[in-house]
Amino acid sequence: MVRARPDIVRHRSATASWDMARARPHPAIAAHVRGYTGWDEHTAAPMRRRELPSGDIPLVLNLGAPFTVRPADAPAAAAVRVGSFVAGLHDRAVVTEHPGASCGVQVDLTPIGARMLLGHPMHELARRVVDLDDVVGPGAPRLLERLAAAGDWGARFDLLDAALAARLGRARPPAPDAVWAWRRLDASAGRVGVAELATEIGCSRRHLAARFRDEIGLAPKLAARVLRFEAAVGALRAADPPPLGVVALRCGYYDQAHLNRDVREFAGLAPRALMAGRLPADGGLAAA
Repeated sequence: MVRARPDIVRHRSATASWDMARARPHPAIAAHVRGYTGWDEHTAAPMRRRELPSGDIPLVLNLGAPFTVRPADAPAAAAVRVGSFVAGLHDRAVVTEHPGASCGVQVDLTPIGARMLLGHPMHELARRVVDLDDVVGPGAPRLLERLAAAGDWGARFDLLDAALAARLGRARPPAPDAVWAWRRLDASAGRVGVAELATEIGCSRRHLAARFRDEIGLAPKLAARVLRFEAAVGALRAADPPPLGVVALRCGYYDQAHLNRDVREFAGLAPRALMAGRLPADGGLAAA
C-alpha cells in the first residue's frame, strides 16, 4: 500500500515555530489505532498545555526533551518527569510541559488496542502516566532510534504501521463482550446506559464492570461519561458552537446544568471557557 502524504501544518512566529503532521494508520490496524500525530516544536519559553480527558489512549514516542506531567488540579511539585510514555484513560485534566523544544509522535489507541499492544490490564494504567519501557519492554529504545533515523514523517508513520501490526498480530485476543460493549459506547458517544449494555450482551452489570476494568480501565458508567464529555468538548470548540442548552441535548445530558457539572469536573473549567478557547495551561500546537 502506498501511503497518502501526511497532512502537515507549519507555524512560524517570533516566539514559536512548529510543524505538525497527521495521518491515518494502515487499514489493517485501524480498528485499534485511531491515528498518528507527529510534531517538532520550538518555543521561546517552556510550553505548558492542559490535556482534557478523552476515550483515546495516547502513546507518546518522545524524540526530544522529557516532559513533566501532573493533574491539572495538583501543585507543580506533584509533576512527574517522563520521556516516552503511555497514559491510561483519565477522568480529570492533566498538564504537560516541555522546556521549549519538543519532537515526537503520538499514537492514539483505542483502549482495546492499548490492552492488546501493551499486554497489561488497563486498570493498571487508568489515571496514570507510565514510562514506555515499563509497559513495552526492551524493544522501546530500538523503536525510538528507528523513528529518529527515519527521513520524514511519512517514513515514520510507515514504520509505526509495521511495528504496531506485528505486535497486534502476536497479542492476546480481546474479550469479545468487552469489544462489543466498548464499540457500542464509542459509536454512541457514551449515550448507551450500562443496564442496556448488560442486557444486550446477556450478562450481569457486575460481569460487565469486571470486563471493563480489565480491557478498558474505567467502570462502564464512567467511561460513558468521558465519551459524552469528549463529544461535548468537540461541540463547544467548534468554529460556530451552538448554545449550551443545544450542546447538552445533542450530547445526551439531562439539561444544561448536567453539562456544566461534567465539564467542570472533567476539565476543571466552565463550559463557556471552552467555547471561548480560554484554556489555562494550554497552547497553540494543541489547538491547531
